[in-house]
Amino acid sequence: MRINKYLYIVCFFLLWSCDNDSPSDTPEDDSLDDISYNPQAVILDIGNPLFPILEIPDDNPLTTAGVDLGRHLFFDPILSIDGSTSCASCHLQQSSFTDNKALSLGVGGLEGKRSSMSLLNVGFNNRGLFWDGRVRTLEEQALLPIEDPVELQHQWPDVVDDLIDHDKYPEKFRKAFGISNKSEITKELAAKAIAQFERTLISSKESKFDKILMGLDVFTDEERLGYEMFIDFYQGQNPEIPDAQCFHCHDRPLFTNNDYENNGLDFHTSNEDFEDKGLGGVTGISGDNGRFRVPTLRNIEFTAPYMHDGRFETLDEVIDHYVSGGLYSPTKSAFLDSINLNITQKQALKAFLLTLSDQKFLENPDFSNPF
Repeated sequence: MRINKYLYIVCFFLLWSCDNDSPSDTPEDDSLDDISYNPQAVILDIGNPLFPILEIPDDNPLTTAGVDLGRHLFFDPILSIDGSTSCASCHLQQSSFTDNKALSLGVGGLEGKRSSMSLLNVGFNNRGLFWDGRVRTLEEQALLPIEDPVELQHQWPDVVDDLIDHDKYPEKFRKAFGISNKSEITKELAAKAIAQFERTLISSKESKFDKILMGLDVFTDEERLGYEMFIDFYQGQNPEIPDAQCFHCHDRPLFTNNDYENNGLDFHTSNEDFEDKGLGGVTGISGDNGRFRVPTLRNIEFTAPYMHDGRFETLDEVIDHYVSGGLYSPTKSAFLDSINLNITQKQALKAFLLTLSDQKFLENPDFSNPF
């Protein structure tokens, strides 16, 4: 009986303690249903009537809350392993969302093998992304830098845990995607949000070139000469105005054909000699070796150094390269073999390129760091 009495006392206190747990011992309620979900569609001001239709996935429409979440994630170093680096570290607004480095740097200053590409008008890139076209959509693209061993060096499961535990992000995910519980935050939703923000990075109507199209400005004589050479205005009918061959790859209005070209940067006798195969490294087709995505020339003034490996520091060097015809390789574009410009004409071509500068885009508060 004495033993039973003691057992009774022990059991009583155990039951009492279970019934009187303090609030701090109770699992936190992860429900988000008390937060309003009322998505508002974003209507983009494309600005230029000549621009193509911006393709937006049916499963990721633009909303104000989605773009806001994506903007925060884009600028937040929470995506990196040590909280030091964000997407914006390699895509600076003042540099037209490049980083002005020949080779971009990841966490700890690790050097990559290519220069970061401008995100200006990136939503119109419908033939693959990155210099080598390794992914098709912005949603796919946004997933890769986080786990890249050079870039952000993190793991998505750990990033998702950080977002779930964050004091602000669960609410932002609720408002953006209507999730009911913190546990519904996923890497796919994070990537969708970043893609939404990136699709808003569209040129304004404030470059001199766009104002000229709208009848609000005019070319100088030098700029006009550069433009006429750029687009082959006379199509060979005026020998005094040579064809600079630019428009084949950089035609209006985006000033990229969204394709991949070999512009003769290195001498190669065989398609197999390329150290960086570019598109060919993705497709496995030897004829694609040495081909890289054609970047936009809009805001080219602000995106130096140039080429996929940042080898040219100035526009003058770029123009000189093209006028030289480039170096031989089997996949080199044939357009480089017939560019003949004198000093005056090269200066005119550069003057035209500077009319593509869009200062308003660089200063748009909607694209800036929200923190």
